[in-house]
Amino acid sequence: MNAQDTQTEPGTRRIAVLGEMLELGDGAPQAHWDTGQEAGQLGVDIVIAVGGENAKQLALGAAAAGADVAIVADNDTATALLEKLLHPGDVVIIKGSRGGMRWKIAQALTGQEITGILS
Repeated sequence: MNAQDTQTEPGTRRIAVLGEMLELGDGAPQAHWDTGQEAGQLGVDIVIAVGGENAKQLALGAAAAGADVAIVADNDTATALLEKLLHPGDVVIIKGSRGGMRWKIAQALTGQEITGILS
């Protein structure tokens, strides 16, 4: 992925950091692919998929819908990638199962401690 390729105007990109959804059971691969595809169809410019096999499905679905994708193994790698990619005004959404602790990415990027998680 080349961040410059996804940059139409400074600070206008939509970036989704999507972690694996751990509770899906047998339908997980297809659900992850569908989620990635939906992100791309909704105009997400870059999808960063975090995790293992199901993260690959997220990325494949997003790529099929035209988003640029990256697959990373863990939160620390996702954070490092975001720190390199982000420009002022970019919009980032971070989502995944509570077990994946994706909130740590937001905490690292903002420098603000997460004090509670809503159910």
